[in-house]
Amino acid sequence: MAQSGRARRRSPDEQKHMNAHPKPEQLRAVIPTEQIQKRVREMARQISDDYQGKTIHALALLENGFIFMADLVRVLEVPVICQFIKPSYRREQENTAAGFLEIFFSHELAIVGQHVLLIEGLVHSGVTSEFLMNDLRGRGAASVKLATLLDRQSARRVQLQPDYFGFLVDEAFLVGYGLGSPEQTLRNLPYIAAAS
Repeated sequence: MAQSGRARRRSPDEQKHMNAHPKPEQLRAVIPTEQIQKRVREMARQISDDYQGKTIHALALLENGFIFMADLVRVLEVPVICQFIKPSYRREQENTAAGFLEIFFSHELAIVGQHVLLIEGLVHSGVTSEFLMNDLRGRGAASVKLATLLDRQSARRVQLQPDYFGFLVDEAFLVGYGLGSPEQTLRNLPYIAAAS
């Protein structure tokens, strides 16, 4: 049986830091839970129809895509292999405007001849998605498609259109349903929210 103890008092610095994070009551729901779940089921039906007779290699980008991936694959009606990657980024020539962004991911994927579905929580500029899709094709995937819950087309920097998307969004910063705050909190909210 667990023993209870006295709660430790927070220092003024800890209290100030806690107050700086947006709390759920300071957020405005943008897409409610029920609407997300309904759209995920609709997307799963479309994906299942498109992949009839095939096995999907679902590849989710961490961290934003993990909750969407979990909900999506549970309602797919075709065989699915689930994998995750976490791209890391490095800016060359950090102190200059001429710097460029390199995207690395180290996960070795056995995808030759396979049908890959790249899953993201939010497609923003499209740079990472485009890079990964081209890389996966270069590794010999039979097909590569992109599914995202949220698509912020207004921020696109490359010609990229997701094959499957849940919602178009314009809000500058969203949290919940896998999307985290700058402090990496609020991913556990069951809805999509913006700071109010």
